[in-house]
Amino acid sequence: MTKRVEVAAGVIFRGDGRFLLGQRASDTFYAGYWEFPGGKVEAGESPADALIRELDEELGIRVRAVRPWITREHRYEHAHVRLHFFEVAEWEGELHDHVHSALSWERVEAPAVGPMLPANGPILKALRLPRRMGITHAGEVGAAAQLAQIDAALAHGLKLIQVREPGMAAPELGAFSAEVVSRARQHGALVVVNGGVDVAEKVQADGVHLSAAQLMALERRPGLEWVGASCHTRAELERAAALGMDYVLLGSVLVTPTHPGQAGLGWERFAELVRGLPMPVFALGGLQPDDMERARRAGAHGIAAIRSSWAQP
Repeated sequence: MTKRVEVAAGVIFRGDGRFLLGQRASDTFYAGYWEFPGGKVEAGESPADALIRELDEELGIRVRAVRPWITREHRYEHAHVRLHFFEVAEWEGELHDHVHSALSWERVEAPAVGPMLPANGPILKALRLPRRMGITHAGEVGAAAQLAQIDAALAHGLKLIQVREPGMAAPELGAFSAEVVSRARQHGALVVVNGGVDVAEKVQADGVHLSAAQLMALERRPGLEWVGASCHTRAELERAAALGMDYVLLGSVLVTPTHPGQAGLGWERFAELVRGLPMPVFALGGLQPDDMERARRAGAHGIAAIRSSWAQP
């Protein structure tokens, strides 16, 4: 049985939004492949401490803060690795590479280098996922008002919308979703439809969003590009991971207007539930835009919201 090796890897961003990749040297396994910088977790180290040490040794930079992100496992011919990915939130110093044959700053939308080390490949798709998700509530405010709010939010940079309208009949939901998709396309934004795969496919949405009940009854991942689900428990999160979901929503983190008497998970419990998951997790429930940093420190990819997504900036 191959022993599992714990590895810490860092997603390092610079001011223009590009992230850093390194090309493996000629004297290593998978020579010439590209990877996220990092290295092996030594005995007695936490993955976060290992990453800070490795980036100092490999690149000569001093890391001031990291955010936990996702954890993935991969079996190579020579090793079984578990990679703990962190976002490097703050760092300083000049890059002086000591282990790679080359470094490259890449665009999230379209990395130009390759091939990627197999264990790192799925991370590129996760990086394409926007950090904010706006969830519609046209049933509450009216379709015309919601579309006006969507136009304003798209103009101010929103890149991910979940159409969630449980009160709409199928024909109405299809027409409304198609209108949202049309408007989002003009801004390069993604749209996922909460409900059925058939509606999402018919309106040519980017993906489908499943309820927790749909997730638990699912046998295999639908074939759309983006498939996500709502989760409330660790069992649901693990089911989403096993089925290869591209993202999940977890909440409610805080008390919400929809459920005023129901206590939220809180950030400590949220962090416990998402630890070690292989896909991005959006925090949901009573959150405002300025909760983003707190959410990401707890391991969230970003935040999803209904009302605060459509408030005037």
